[in-house]
Formats: sequence, C-alpha cells, structure tokens
Amino acid sequence: MDAVPRHEIIGLTPAFGNPGAVLREHARQRPGQRAIMCGDESIMWSELDQRMDRVAATLQREGIVPTQCVAICAGTSIDYLVLFLGAMRAGVAVALISPSLTPRAITGMIADSGAPRVFMDRTNADVLSAARAQIAAPVTLLDAEPSLESWLAAPGARPTHVEPRPEWPFNIIYSSGTTGEPKGIVQPFAMRWTHMQRGPAHGYDADSITLISTPLYSNTTLVSVFPTLATGGAVALMPKFDAQRYLELAERIHATHTMLVPVQYHRIMARPDFDRYDLSAFRAKFSTSAPFAADLKRDVLARWPGGLTEFYGMTEGGGTCILQAHVHRDKLHTVGLPAPGHDIRLIDESGQEVGPGEAGEVMGHSPSSIMTGYHNRREATAEAEWFRNGQRFIRTGDIGRFDAEGFLTLVDRKKDMIISGGFNIYPGDLETVLRAHPDVLEAAVVGVPSVEWGETPAAFVVTRADAAASAESIRAWANEQLGRMQRIATVELMPELPRSSIGKVLKRELRARYGG
Repeated sequence: MDAVPRHEIIGLTPAFGNPGAVLREHARQRPGQRAIMCGDESIMWSELDQRMDRVAATLQREGIVPTQCVAICAGTSIDYLVLFLGAMRAGVAVALISPSLTPRAITGMIADSGAPRVFMDRTNADVLSAARAQIAAPVTLLDAEPSLESWLAAPGARPTHVEPRPEWPFNIIYSSGTTGEPKGIVQPFAMRWTHMQRGPAHGYDADSITLISTPLYSNTTLVSVFPTLATGGAVALMPKFDAQRYLELAERIHATHTMLVPVQYHRIMARPDFDRYDLSAFRAKFSTSAPFAADLKRDVLARWPGGLTEFYGMTEGGGTCILQAHVHRDKLHTVGLPAPGHDIRLIDESGQEVGPGEAGEVMGHSPSSIMTGYHNRREATAEAEWFRNGQRFIRTGDIGRFDAEGFLTLVDRKKDMIISGGFNIYPGDLETVLRAHPDVLEAAVVGVPSVEWGETPAAFVVTRADAAASAESIRAWANEQLGRMQRIATVELMPELPRSSIGKVLKRELRARYGG
C-alpha cells in the first residue's frame, strides 16, 4: 500500500489546482489503463491526454482564449467528454446545451453563451437544420463532416500551457426551465475543483469504474464524472438509459460507483429480475436532482450492495446537504446534514431566519462551491442571492425545516406552494399522503385556479399496474388523511408524469392543463 495516498501524489490536496495537470499525471502513471468507455469503444489514459492536448491546441490556433467558451449540443459520447476536457486544459469554458430542447431554445442559448465555435452531433444538427442560419458561429460535427477529427490539430500537437484561475468560468449549464425561463449558470474552476477534491472521501480511486447514464450536459452527471477522473478511475458512459441494459452493463464491467436520479432507481428496483444480477463490486451509489422517496432508499439499501449517498443542492451551488443513507437509516425522510464547510440557513418571507423546527426557504453558502452568477443576467443573479454578515448565500426556492439533530427535511418548492384562502399548502405534504395509498405509484400536486379559494390543490396520480382504485376513490381516501384546508379538489389518473431529462417532474406542464 502506498505510504502517501495516491490522490495526494497527483495534487488534489491544495486549496486550488490545475485539473488538466492532474489528468496528465494520471496519463503518465497509467497510460494503458482505460479512462473512458462507451459501448464497444474505449480510450486509454495516454490517448485521452493526447486528444485533450489536440483540442486545447486547436482552440488556441483559432484564437479562443481562456474565459471564453465553446458550446456543445450533442448526445453522450467519448468525443463529447474529450472535447470538454480539452477545453478545460485550454482554460476555455464549455456551454452545455441540452439537445432535448426546442430549436428556438437551443439557438437562443448558443447566442447567449457567445461561443465562437459550436459542436453538435449529426442527429441534432439535422433537427436544427431549419434554424442553422440563426447560429452565427461555425459548427463542427462530432460524428460527421465537417468532423471533430478534421478540425483537430495534427496528432502530437501540444498547446501553450495554461494555468487556470479559481474565478475563471469552467462551464455554463443552462437551467432546465422546469420553474421558468432557462438561465445560464456559470460554474467557476474553483467549484469544479472542489467536486474533484471530494472524490477520495466517496471511495473513488484509480480502480474505480463509474457507470453514468444521465446526460453530460447535466451537473448531476458531472459531479460524478470529475471525481472519477480526478482519482484516475474510469468512466463508463451509457448514452440512453434502460433499466435492463444498465444492470447488464453494471454486472459486466464490475461497476463500483454510479450516479442515478430517483426515477432511474425506481425503474431499476422495479425489475422482477433485479436480484439475479451480480452488483457486488459496487462501493457507492449516488443520487441528486429530484425528491428521493424514503421507501425507495430503503429498498436500495436492502437489495443493492454498497453505500447510498444523496446530495441535495442546486446547479447554482451555494450549499449542499449530504445524506449517507447507509449510515443514517433512521433519517431516510431527510436530505441529510450540511456538507463540511457549508452553511445552510432557513428564512421567512421577510428575509429573517426562522426559529428551531420552523419551516423556511433554504439558503446555502460555501467557500467555493458556488456559481459566479447567471450569464448576462445581473438582475436574475441578484434575485438569487441573500447576504448575511458579509457572506453570499444562494436562494434555493425550496422550503425546509431542520430537526433537532440538524438533518434537513424538504417540505416543498417555494414556487410550488399553494395559497388557498390565505392558507399555505405544501404540495409535498399532500404527495406523501397520496403515495401511501396502496394503489398509488407516483403523485404530483399543483395549485390550480379557484374562484372560491384563489388556488386549490389538484393531484396527478400514476397507479400501479394491478390497481383497481378510481381517481375519485383515491381523492376521497387522501382527503380523509388531510386537514380541512389541505383537501384535494380533483385527482387525475395519468400513465406517467411529465419529466425533464434528469427526472424532475414538470409541474408547469401539469398546471397548464388547468390554464395555470
């Protein structure tokens, strides 16, 4: 066993360092070890390092300088990640654009980013063909002509060395728009460096194999990709999630780590053949981005080897809570404790901190895990901030309360809170009751217009396959459990709830069914 931990040798311990240099050292130490896998393709550490150099050198050849950005709108692939990492080595940020959006939204985000070069795959370029004239920057395709290979500098090219600064933009991630117009969240190098540093604490090392089935344009994915690479492990990319193929792949590659959103855990655990797969290599599993039901966590802990850790936070950063579910099995209804060095406060509508046990909006501060701001949107940035004693906090828009031991329980989204007859109703409370019905699989509650009350709760329910209950019987059952002012006005049965690409329920689409 090494006398000095491997992650100290490669320099993850300083308060801030050069991520590109860390990856180069891994290439020197383990050139023939796999770094990235996707389908039948793989790339070794030595080749990854060389291709990062070629990307960085080409960006420099084009006059793209540190703190500028390039844009990527493509599906998951090895080339996507190589491009991202090469830009990092050049100190160039990457604007990560979801290809699942409308052409208008995509072209708007590309324009907002100011990227002088855009990368797409052929599928998304074809979808955007009618809108291509609105993209001023030249477009390079990752899997067709003009291809990434033809764009790259010749093999062996080396870029001019760049030493990044903590405040430089690392990437721009556009918000999903689940609660409003998408905004470009600028994450600095310091924030991503912090994510890389915490790798060893979560069991990542040079023997790790992290299975990724969420998209590369999501921070959900990146908080596992970068710790894996920072510790010399391998990332296995799964471009499209399918529960059966996920389990087959996890068994075949002996996956040790994974990041999944709750709806993916649900689909995996619901498979009748789950228990026949050998998942014994798993050390740690992670989840974030959406509410994770306590009973689902309990099922994962009972049947899936390795630890289970839930992260609660925002792409904007600010403050994070961490629940080590395998350690705190009596706290599965919470999102855990504030991460070390993170300051989480709860405030009321007037901006004052609430008392013990009271609910309030969650505010988060951390020294480095915090966005620079929203790109080109100073007013929106200011609206997201809250200051206390000179410290900058980020508003989450979530309502929560701390228990006596300091664990945070989320009550609901502030924007989703229903005000009915002047009474505050938290949809999460109603959804918890609905999910307790034996025939209910999933539930979402939103406020819809009411002449009498201003707003009233409407529930959208997905029932189990063998369910016999009607919408009205579910409504009556739930209302027996609820307070008078919480009662649900209507229940609508649905085959599935509308979700974003990372599993968030799109409540605005549900409200729209009632003209909301």
